[in-house]
Amino acid sequence: MKKVSIFLLIAALAAVSAVALAACGGGGSTSSPSTSESEGGSKPAAEGEGNEGGTLRGAYTSFPDYLDPQISYTAEGWTAMRPVYVPLLTYKAAAEEEGAEIIPGLAKELPKVTNGGKTYTMFLRKGLKYSNGEPIKAGDFKYAVERCFLTNSGGSPFYTDIIGAEEFAKTKKGGISGIKVNEKTGEIVINLMKPRGTFNNELALMFVAPIPQKTPDEDQSATPIPASGPYMITKSQPGRGWDYERNPYWAKDNGKEIELPSGHVDKIEIEINRNQSTQVNDVESGKLNWIFDPPPTDRYQEVKEKFEGTQFRTEPTISTYYFWMNQTVEPFSNLKVREAVNYAVDPAALERIYTGQIVGTQQILPPGMPGYKKIELFPHNLKKAKELVAESGVKDKNITVWTDSESPNNDAGTYYQGVLKELGFNVELKILNPDNYFTVIGNTSTPNLDTGFADWFEDYPHPNDFFDILLNGESIQSTNNQNFSQINVKPLNEKIDQLATEQLGPQQETEYAELDEAFMKEATWAPYGTRTLSLFVSEDINLETAIWNPTFETELTSLEFKE
Repeated sequence: MKKVSIFLLIAALAAVSAVALAACGGGGSTSSPSTSESEGGSKPAAEGEGNEGGTLRGAYTSFPDYLDPQISYTAEGWTAMRPVYVPLLTYKAAAEEEGAEIIPGLAKELPKVTNGGKTYTMFLRKGLKYSNGEPIKAGDFKYAVERCFLTNSGGSPFYTDIIGAEEFAKTKKGGISGIKVNEKTGEIVINLMKPRGTFNNELALMFVAPIPQKTPDEDQSATPIPASGPYMITKSQPGRGWDYERNPYWAKDNGKEIELPSGHVDKIEIEINRNQSTQVNDVESGKLNWIFDPPPTDRYQEVKEKFEGTQFRTEPTISTYYFWMNQTVEPFSNLKVREAVNYAVDPAALERIYTGQIVGTQQILPPGMPGYKKIELFPHNLKKAKELVAESGVKDKNITVWTDSESPNNDAGTYYQGVLKELGFNVELKILNPDNYFTVIGNTSTPNLDTGFADWFEDYPHPNDFFDILLNGESIQSTNNQNFSQINVKPLNEKIDQLATEQLGPQQETEYAELDEAFMKEATWAPYGTRTLSLFVSEDINLETAIWNPTFETELTSLEFKE
């Protein structure tokens, strides 16, 4: 999962991808909790004894790529929608390894897997309703999967092993034959072409959260889709913010069945504030109660030293920050040039740019991910890099470097521009609004997609997540593409496909480590670090009960006002 601003984050050994929120003007007094008992939840969001009710105000630096469950593929979007849309399976609302546990969501139980791992059977819970009162139906799941393909979702490659999915992706007609539903009994049967060892994880992703079948097959960010979770989005203004209220059918119906917390606050208001320093000031003053992004680099140490343990907490993630290189165009179609870039990029310099919030790495898999084995094929050596460029025969090439405007990604882009100039290239830096950065570079028809910044936070705790979507040539899409390097090496594609059919064990972890090294020998990316993120709240929010989930980051349902 990406992070629009700080790209998809995810804590230690956990599950998928990301989601967080809050905001909109007003002073601290108006955001204080009410003294009356909340009407919204059948279960508490956390084990604290804080006041129930009130309005939580928060801020994002950028609007999510989409506020649409089938299309969003950033931490911003997943944090925002985590309390709104519930898949058939989901992840426990907990931190660290516990938060990677897959539990039934809208399904009554975990799937029964038969037919040699190729058939998954589940039953939808009875009596579930959307926030508009409409019944949730088994066919809504089938439509959600089909809508992934209808919208060219970046997550659609997870589901191409379903029988009929590849054909549906091409024709957009006739439905996906491998999904059978019985609306009367709620039975859902999914037939795969081959076993897929990560399929339970992928059924727990936001992409396939059921939605009403009348939902248009286009982006609904500005027109919130009815909710199945404890909160519903009542208003969304792309680029400006969005608001939540409690889902009136959660306490009455859904929440009685589903083992997810109901949340503490009655309302959540999220604003977009491009000035990260102002966000910090507003948290200190109590105008804001929570911010999605870490403090800016020039305020980070100040906030950490002043508030750590009371309002501020660092959160490790399983993530990789990297510079991608488009292998379909010169000069990055030349292996020697890609190797040169890897030798020239200095992770230690980028550690300084990120003010210690990244730890330098030079490989695909991050520490903490099964299959990780440290490799360092390209220790920093600018002299060697220049020699490789000379050997490549590439001279005087124009290159466009892409990054977004959020700190410190903008500074990382400027650093990378300087590195490429040092290697003798003519370099233009394009800095985009983070709201649409990944949408632009994920469109393969965008001109001059040469190289640029990206990051990836785990969707789920399995190494396949760092290869299949990001590096498998079969996953390249014309829009919402995640394989920014557009690498397409048949033997490596086949190895990814083979490992995806197997259950993860010691032998598979060894083979994923070998796959990591094989891609780095292709100098596919220039990876430079793994990220530490943070949780920063106002003094009237209970930091102790706030949950950081490995897939969804801040669990909005866990945020509560102190007594």
